[in-house]
Amino acid sequence: MVRKILLALLSINMFVACSSSVVQRDTQGKRPRAEERKYFSGVKKKVALLPFFNESPFESEDLEINATEELRMELTKSGEFIVDPSSQKLFGPSKEIYAGGGMKLVQLTRQAKIAGINFIIFGRVIDARVREKSDEIGIVRQTKSYSESKVEVRVYDVNAGKEIYTETLNGFADDATFRFFSSDREDQLAYRRDLLRYAVRVAVRKSVPKILELASKLDWVGRVAKIIGTKVYLNAGRESGINIGDILRIITEGTEIYDPETGALIGMSKGDMKGTIEVVDYFGTDGAIAILHSGGQVLEGDFVQLY
Repeated sequence: MVRKILLALLSINMFVACSSSVVQRDTQGKRPRAEERKYFSGVKKKVALLPFFNESPFESEDLEINATEELRMELTKSGEFIVDPSSQKLFGPSKEIYAGGGMKLVQLTRQAKIAGINFIIFGRVIDARVREKSDEIGIVRQTKSYSESKVEVRVYDVNAGKEIYTETLNGFADDATFRFFSSDREDQLAYRRDLLRYAVRVAVRKSVPKILELASKLDWVGRVAKIIGTKVYLNAGRESGINIGDILRIITEGTEIYDPETGALIGMSKGDMKGTIEVVDYFGTDGAIAILHSGGQVLEGDFVQLY
């Protein structure tokens, strides 16, 4: 009898385990489609992330580093960008861009293209503060702390030669802790510093979905770095997501378009297509080798896009 009960229980367990792995299908017997991911070409865009600067009265350098590194981590984690580690040498920190009214970006657009940069991201911590409210009496005081931050993030599209995104984002954090009234002041300062950092991180993270959305709508652009014989050397390769067998368009450099009244740079026109090349090998840490696939002469400095 016991044996029969055990066999029955085993059968029920096997049935439940099997039924849980059954794939539900629609009325036509098809598997349901997985949720579609937002468009991503598979080629990572190279980003110049300039160090943020802090206008708030609290923790000046600490919050600057905190905001910059949080955005760097989030962009890298997305898998859709390569954050160029040497970009600060070319553009300087965000503070210099703000001081020049953005003209420095316009002046350095060509150098950015040569370096293979697709976007320049910069910004500032506009404000960061902590407010605290404590019980007035008692050996053990309940203290409620509230921190808030205001961070501005801006994105400059190198290929178009214009700013495509600017937004001021708010971050909030609150916490309630119990402290002895004689607690060390250093502990309190560290606690406040952590709350400020967290509020800044919250604000910075809010910009990432919008940056991803904008990036997905714009073309990746690379460059012909060198030509040796029949081989065309590109400034993007395995790390950037370029695959052997990829066909790329060769594009001439566009023309700068200026407003005839003000003389201000409006943007860049699209270049003309000269032909196509096929990726056949890799070189270096992030370079690719291609050969002519169709069309006319390829020159050093020409730009490339996915076909």
